[in-house]
Amino acid sequence: MEHMYESLLKAVNGEDASRSGLKKTPKRAADMFRFLTSGYDLDLQKVINGALFPADADGMVIVKDIECYSLCEHHLLPFFGKVHVGYIPDKKMIGLSKIARVVDMFARRLQVQERLGQQICDALQSILKPKGIGVVIEANHLCMMMRGVEKQHSAAITSHMMGNFKRDPRTREEFLSLIKR
Repeated sequence: MEHMYESLLKAVNGEDASRSGLKKTPKRAADMFRFLTSGYDLDLQKVINGALFPADADGMVIVKDIECYSLCEHHLLPFFGKVHVGYIPDKKMIGLSKIARVVDMFARRLQVQERLGQQICDALQSILKPKGIGVVIEANHLCMMMRGVEKQHSAAITSHMMGNFKRDPRTREEFLSLIKR
């Protein structure tokens, strides 16, 4: 991958990849790209690592404002924002930090925001089998901010709901009002 970054630098108006400021850039860029796409190497069961517990409560569980950084698969530019996840346990609860790890697992892939939310929702649904689950993502996309329409103050919001969150308007409204606080 380092050779590809070196070629890319040379393609930028004949930039000299051997000049002092760029000497180690191909390696740093390759390491960065491997890290930002490291989610492909992760397995959901290993990410969860057994952190499932018997549910002794049936109230809504919400982890909000989970920082999220991903790469737009269309332009390879970052998008970043917050993910809010809520679920109503049935028989199992999950360690709260594992929810953030699941977010990172899917965010560290070439992505679109719409698919990212669905993947998080589907993964947690498959592990927990809760009474309901909701995932809302609010993100800024550099592909819209730095190029193209160049709208610096735009944000995209996506939501994915299953079970009670989808069927019951009161449950959905409770979730949405709690993440707005």
